[in-house]
Amino acid sequence: MDGNTQYNPRTVEEVFRDFKGRRAGMIKALTADVEEFYQQCDPEKENLCLYGFPNEQWEVNLPAEEVPPELPEPALGINFARDGMQSKDWLSLVAVHSDAWLLSVAFYFGARFGFEKTDRKRLFNMINDLPTIFEVVSGNAKKQSNSKEKTSVSNNSSTKSKSNSKSSKYSSKGPQPPREEEDGLDEDFEEEHGDTLCGACGDNYASDEFWICCDICEIWFHGKCVKITPARAEHIKQYKCPTCSNKRARP
Repeated sequence: MDGNTQYNPRTVEEVFRDFKGRRAGMIKALTADVEEFYQQCDPEKENLCLYGFPNEQWEVNLPAEEVPPELPEPALGINFARDGMQSKDWLSLVAVHSDAWLLSVAFYFGARFGFEKTDRKRLFNMINDLPTIFEVVSGNAKKQSNSKEKTSVSNNSSTKSKSNSKSSKYSSKGPQPPREEEDGLDEDFEEEHGDTLCGACGDNYASDEFWICCDICEIWFHGKCVKITPARAEHIKQYKCPTCSNKRARP
């Protein structure tokens, strides 16, 4: 667990950056790397924990040996419930415990370095602006991002992508505006779809990145988060995200 050693964020911005890095790693474990994560959580092994690190990596490992530990510890024994629950429910349970751990680590740093009331409030507001890991894993993050003002544009884009071509499903610009109104809606559309969240990392839509949409749950993902390149996407007839693929593999 070298990701935690000699790393002490001391400002609100540094703690938030630490939070985002750990969060991204844990989301990766529960989405893009879900098969590997599932295999590592062998119920026959000892009590295991899921750790997220500031460098956006994750690890399944035994808890720290020192008492008390350098940092708060994640939920213990996540592997024991793996085979006793539906896969989706188990991943959701791990996600909820992961959210709790991330908050405890962030506010541990806040307490350790003497954050005042205004700093603690600012840190919480920054954290609260991001969807939780549970919301990302369960798909609720996408539902929350579908605000009323962008519903009509989203519906138009979705309909065209299904009936006319797959270019808006697999696009270097993510969700696309209706082609016949493209010139007039570019700015409005990008502003509205800035709330679209990647189903893997939870980050917002950006027009300069390759995005791909799952044909099953219709959630958008950064290509890099699900290891799909634009060239590979051209040969995919129906794309299933890691979560939907996992549901079919273990119903």
